[in-house]
Amino acid sequence: MHCSTRTVRAVTLAFVPLLLAGCSDAGRPTDPTVSAARAAAARGGGSIRKVNMMDACDPASFNAAVGPGTCVRQGGMTFGQFIAQLTKHQEVGAWHFSPPNRQAKVGQTLLAVNLGGEVHTFTEVEEFGGGIVPDLNTLSGNPVPAPECLALDPDDFVPPGGTYEDEVEEAGTELYQCCIHPWMRTVVHAKSK
Repeated sequence: MHCSTRTVRAVTLAFVPLLLAGCSDAGRPTDPTVSAARAAAARGGGSIRKVNMMDACDPASFNAAVGPGTCVRQGGMTFGQFIAQLTKHQEVGAWHFSPPNRQAKVGQTLLAVNLGGEVHTFTEVEEFGGGIVPDLNTLSGNPVPAPECLALDPDDFVPPGGTYEDEVEEAGTELYQCCIHPWMRTVVHAKSK
């Protein structure tokens, strides 16, 4: 099944699990770090610079509020607690990229590993902004979506246990965010070899 950019633009948090099921043929590797490292080695690429995507969703409450399959981890923060914390602080600390700052060299591979229970993206943006879920944009104080978040492809969505790779192509500062949870961010400081 092919999903157009228009489909991705119209997606809301409730439709992300459905989008993954219908548009992606990506599997869930048992050890994503090892799989990605092997793939990079086979390509003859440089070293891996890892970024973890973290969350603490409670499956019962998130699946009831958003839809079945939204959260697949055990335990965690209820959906009500998540919304309360987001409303109060414009972010939810358990939903983050780790580390928030990463050093890298041109030619290295950034490997984003989803260690949480929800779908995330690891999207390079020119400037941090909102994502594809208007309610989360408003509550997080990011009312204007980053343009890159409005042009996602189905394979940009990283399911729990999945990985996403991006090669560092030039020196300078690169910004990455989750286009679902826009406060999830990391800054990559890239240097020449």
